[in-house]
Amino acid sequence: MITSLKQLDLNKQYSYADYLKWEIKERVELFRGFVCKMSAPSRIHQKLSWNLERQMDRYFESKKCDIYHAPFDVRLTVFDKTKDKEILTVVQPDICMICDEKKLDKRGCLGSPDLIVEIQSPGNTKREMKDKFELYEEAGVREYWIVDSVQNFVLIYYLNEAGKYIGTKPYSQEEIFNSVIFPELEIDLNKVFEV
Repeated sequence: MITSLKQLDLNKQYSYADYLKWEIKERVELFRGFVCKMSAPSRIHQKLSWNLERQMDRYFESKKCDIYHAPFDVRLTVFDKTKDKEILTVVQPDICMICDEKKLDKRGCLGSPDLIVEIQSPGNTKREMKDKFELYEEAGVREYWIVDSVQNFVLIYYLNEAGKYIGTKPYSQEEIFNSVIFPELEIDLNKVFEV
C-alpha cells in the first residue's frame, strides 16, 4: 500500500487506477502519468479563489453549470480513453466550471470542464503557464484563466476552431472583464484582488 510520496518512483508513469490506490497525505496530480506534488495553498491564494468564486456563483446560480474548487479530481481524457487504467492525467484545478452533468460522477469530473481557473503562486508558475496550458488545450478545456497572485493580473485563453488556445489581452487589478465563452459573466478584478 502506498502511504507516502516517497514510496512512488517519480520517473515512472502511473494511471488513474494507480492513483486511486494511493493513501498519501500529500496532494498530487498526474500529468500524462507523471506524479506532480502540489503545495498547500497560501492564505492569499485561498482568498483570491474565494473572491473569484463569489462573483462566478452569482452568474451561474440560475444556469445548468456547476462550480467546483480544489481538491476536486478532474480526469482529463484524450481519444476517448475513459477506463481508469487508460487515464493518465488527473488535475485539481483551483476552480472549474462544468456545464455537462454527464461528465460528473461520484469521483469528480470525467472529461474537460468548460472553464478552468488556476491561481499562480510563487513556485508553480511553470506548471500553470506551460504544463497545464498544454494539458488543458490538448483535452479541449474551452476557456482557461491564469490568475497571477503576485502581479495582480489575469490571462485568459480560449479554444479556437482548430482546438488551439488564443489569448486575450492581460487584465489588471483595476479592470473588469468578461468570459469569452460566457459573455455575460463579468469579473471585477478590484474585488478579486481585495486581500
